[in-house]
Amino acid sequence: MNQSHTETGIRGTKGYVAPKWFKSALITTKVDVYSFGVLLLEIICCRKNVDMGIGNEEEAILTDWAYDCFRSDRVDILVGNDYEAINDMKMLERFGKAVIWLPTMKQAMLMLEGITQVPRPQSPTPF
Repeated sequence: MNQSHTETGIRGTKGYVAPKWFKSALITTKVDVYSFGVLLLEIICCRKNVDMGIGNEEEAILTDWAYDCFRSDRVDILVGNDYEAINDMKMLERFGKAVIWLPTMKQAMLMLEGITQVPRPQSPTPF
């Protein structure tokens, strides 16, 4: 096990690459969990993760915008006029926090199912 060492450059699809790639941190299976979280966030918000065509520049990167919405307690604006989602704010907040946080896939599933508490998410931005 200590006889070989493998290095690799950034790999992944634009918008789904985990911030750890940019921090020169140790890359683990959690980078795949991050990509899963981005996909779930896209489903929740009904939009692409990176959308430069959006009029408001602050909303162009979905992960950053979602984190800003949680930080300012305005989760409702993530779903726009989806009244079904707005009517279940507890679930929306739990899902939203979970997809930003997502430490491991097992913990993510427990958070999404409501079995464990979801901590306040850390900033997804690498800088």
